[in-house]
Amino acid sequence: MKKILILLFVFSLNNQVFAAGNDGSSDSGSASSSTSQYDQAVKLVKKAGKLEKKDKEEKAKKLYSQAFKKLNKAYKTDKKNPDILNYMGFTSRKTGNFKEAENYYLAGLNLDPKHNGINEYLGELYVQTNRIDKANERLAVLKNCDCEEYQDLELIIKTRGTKIY
Repeated sequence: MKKILILLFVFSLNNQVFAAGNDGSSDSGSASSSTSQYDQAVKLVKKAGKLEKKDKEEKAKKLYSQAFKKLNKAYKTDKKNPDILNYMGFTSRKTGNFKEAENYYLAGLNLDPKHNGINEYLGELYVQTNRIDKANERLAVLKNCDCEEYQDLELIIKTRGTKIY
């Protein structure tokens, strides 16, 4: 009996690993396709961030644009995920589309008003667009989170973004 249970567990695990390996190449609209598109986009965002640190702005913008396209596909199948909207806002902001970025961030906050990432990034956008009062509003939302996002946004506001941008 114990061997049968172990075999069932192994087969179950194999099925889960196979499903997790989906590359998202089909647009079936499934949740796993949405997750895969999101995961691919996050990888592109991280690569773009590394390029930015090396002052390769144009290459980074191309990756942010590619990431946005994947996030847009993910969003079509998962409209209740504030993380997708957060990254849609982030990639839009990084490519200079501030109004679009703000709209995505605000849509994400409609789903989760206390989302740490969205509040931080929206605050950063407000600093970039010289709306410090609104950035301080985002900081106030993060005040009691005991999180890195609060510290990062606080520094960005104090330095008016010179330490970050």
